[in-house]
Amino acid sequence: MSAWSVLTVSVLVVAGVVAGIIGTAGGITSLVAYPALLAVGLPPFAANVTNSVALLGSGASSAFRAREQLRDHPTTIRRWLPLTVGASTAGAVLLVVTPAHLFDRIVPFLVLAGGALLLLQPVLDRRRRRAPTGAAAPTGTGAAVPSIAGVGLYNGYFGAGAGVLMIAVLLLTGEPSLPRANAAKNVLLVAADLVPAVVFAVSGHVVWPAALALGAGAVVGGLIGPTVAGRVPHGVLRIAIAGCSVALAVYLFVTVG
Repeated sequence: MSAWSVLTVSVLVVAGVVAGIIGTAGGITSLVAYPALLAVGLPPFAANVTNSVALLGSGASSAFRAREQLRDHPTTIRRWLPLTVGASTAGAVLLVVTPAHLFDRIVPFLVLAGGALLLLQPVLDRRRRRAPTGAAAPTGTGAAVPSIAGVGLYNGYFGAGAGVLMIAVLLLTGEPSLPRANAAKNVLLVAADLVPAVVFAVSGHVVWPAALALGAGAVVGGLIGPTVAGRVPHGVLRIAIAGCSVALAVYLFVTVG
């Protein structure tokens, strides 16, 4: 893509704003941002790495807002930050060193997985609200370590839906508070995204004009999101985005399969 028109930049800025708002409402930002990058002409691999870099600002603002909830409860961050960062870095390296055509074939399944996770999010929330709120279960044993590592690896490789997965894993491995699990997720994933962003930048695959336009919109969306998201029915928004993810996956199956 050699020429960047005002229309193209505007589309990406608007997509970034919408993605930021959706992220604030508990949705999956990449299910808006990634299709927008495809729509303006980026191939799947370049769109993925560009999307990861572009949404750093939105993730940072979310992590900043989470600091109050985690100030008196830093245990979760200390326990899982090294593992999440290491696994996410491994996922980013895996993406860069494997052939781009392999990612092109896998990405429709990843997009479908992201949409499915978005639909399952309220189910996970309801299950957590029905669960006892007593003492937390031990978090250093059983499936906790491989689960956190798996989410980190997925986050570095593709990322759409990693936030939903991380919240689910944190809740199932002992974090008793859903809002605090969401806050911990914000901090863990933005830290985990930093090294992959450097890996992607060094690899030379990031389309910087697209990353800057999308990223600027995402920061704005993250700032205005709490006001806007409160006026939009979350169920309608969730179903609409999930439906779009299915349509996008079908499109990718047809065009790259």
